[in-house]
Amino acid sequence: MGTLYIVSTPIGNLEDITIRAIKTLVSSDAILCEDTRRTGFLLSEIVKRYGEQFDADPEWKPKLIPYYDEIEEKQLPHIIGLLESGKTLALVSDAGTPLVSDPGFRGVRECRKRGIPVVSIPGPSALLTALTSSGLPADKFLFLGYPPEKQSARLSLFASILSSIDTSKYLPTVIFYCAPHKLTQTLEDMKTTFGDIEITLARELTKMHEEFIRGTPYEVLEKLKEKPSIKGEFVVLISFKS
Repeated sequence: MGTLYIVSTPIGNLEDITIRAIKTLVSSDAILCEDTRRTGFLLSEIVKRYGEQFDADPEWKPKLIPYYDEIEEKQLPHIIGLLESGKTLALVSDAGTPLVSDPGFRGVRECRKRGIPVVSIPGPSALLTALTSSGLPADKFLFLGYPPEKQSARLSLFASILSSIDTSKYLPTVIFYCAPHKLTQTLEDMKTTFGDIEITLARELTKMHEEFIRGTPYEVLEKLKEKPSIKGEFVVLISFKS
C-alpha cells in the first residue's frame, strides 16, 4: 500500500518551502497538481536551489498528474489504483496548503475509506499568514472560502453572517478569499450588508510587495481607486469587534 502526502508549497516566497516538503516531493513516484506547468516550474526552481542538499538529480523530471476540480472525480480510480499498487503520491495545489479552497477533499476521503495512509506536510497558508499579520483578533475565526459568484447568493450569505454574529458572544474574525475581478462588487455588498465594520485586505503575501489595506468597506473601496491595475488573489478579513 502506498501513501498519499498532502504537501504545502510556498504562496510567494520560495524560501518558505520546508525541508520535509522537499524530501517528500523529490522522493514521490508522482505529483498530483492543479496546473502541471506551474508546478513543474516550482519543482525546477526547488531542485535548482536546494536539490544538491537532498541528493536530488539536477535533471530530475517528476511525473506530474493533472488533478483539479473539474477532473478530480474522473481521476480518482486511477489515483487510488496507483496508491493501492504501492506508489507514493504527493498532492500539491498551485500555492499554499492543498484542500483549503482547493481540490483534494474527495481523494483524501476515498483514501481514508480504503485504509490508504494520508500524511499532511504542513507549511504555508494564505489564510493563516493574513490572519496573524492583520492585527485583527486571531483567537477565534470563521473561514468561508470564496464568496458565491451570484450577487443574490452573496448578499444572502452576508446577511446570515450578520444575523449569527448579532446573536453570538464569541465574535470571530470572518475570513474570505476573493479573486481580483470580484473584489469591488464583493466589497460593495459588504458595505451594503455590514455597514462601517473594520475590514482588512491582504495581497501579495510573503512577496516583495506584500500589502495590507485597512478601513471600512467604503474606505477600502476609495483606496482601491488609487490602484486601478491591482492584481493577485486577496484575503479579506472582517472584524465585528468594536
